[in-house]
Amino acid sequence: MPGRTDTGVLGVDIGGTKVALRAERAASAPVVDPGAYEQPGTVASRAYERTLTWPAGGAEADVAALADAVDALRAESGWRLAAVGVAMPGTTDPTGRVTVWPGRPSWAGLRLDKALRRIFPGSRTAWADDGDLAALAEARHLGADDVVYLGVGTGVGGGVVLGGRPLPGAGRGSPEVGHMVVAVDGPRCDCGRHGCLQAIASGPATLRRAAAARGAAVSFAELRDGLERDRRWAHDAVQPSGTALAAAVVSLGELVDPSVAVLGGGFAAGLPGFVGLVAREVARLARPGRPAPAVRAAALGGLSSLHGAVALARNLTASP
Repeated sequence: MPGRTDTGVLGVDIGGTKVALRAERAASAPVVDPGAYEQPGTVASRAYERTLTWPAGGAEADVAALADAVDALRAESGWRLAAVGVAMPGTTDPTGRVTVWPGRPSWAGLRLDKALRRIFPGSRTAWADDGDLAALAEARHLGADDVVYLGVGTGVGGGVVLGGRPLPGAGRGSPEVGHMVVAVDGPRCDCGRHGCLQAIASGPATLRRAAAARGAAVSFAELRDGLERDRRWAHDAVQPSGTALAAAVVSLGELVDPSVAVLGGGFAAGLPGFVGLVAREVARLARPGRPAPAVRAAALGGLSSLHGAVALARNLTASP
């Protein structure tokens, strides 16, 4: 076990049902490729990992459980945590208060900043949107400073990295990529507005179109099979999703000029040819004389936000 004078950085990926934690030796290189890490928990390891499933109860019980998990990880590693980065899916206001989080409704009103100070006294801490941190991790993996990330699943999330850092910054809101309006007369979004990206390109929206085109309910597996079998109803359902995502990528390209657009999320990853479809649509929609961002599939999958949280912690240690 490392000596008690050793320091580490910690990434915390908060989810609706569980939390993933990863501590790394502070002196280790800021790599975000999982294959590049030693096995966590070994004597010579640079990394220790732990997963917590939320207990029954409200926000205070969650915070207490998180504190216990952190204490156990500290004891296992023997490290003093110099900095902590937190991937947070809920919305926080400028004071650090959680305003809304559908995944854990009891967190509404929780002062996240105070809770983190209680759990991590003496550590530099920061939090950012989980989509922003997924973008940061993917950017580090690619070795690119300017990246936009779109994660397609139950909704559409995402983030923007400029100059190697999330935009606009930890604790100061997040680019809501899924609520970019890409079709002013489009379908109604859960937010109440019409034409948001996620109202067109999310997994549920795509499956609803597939059901309408096929005339029967369609599961994700059936949609994937329909694409593999080149069924017209499947292509008709997926094409609008690809076009809407491409419109978002092109628009983001006009605003922040990223070199790469990374497409992630379980829904996008599971559909054959989907990343290629978005790339073709981006090329079609690009403005003459203005190169569009290259479209790439996410490399880190479900680990993107966790590795992004670690990268955020490392940024804190590098800040004056």
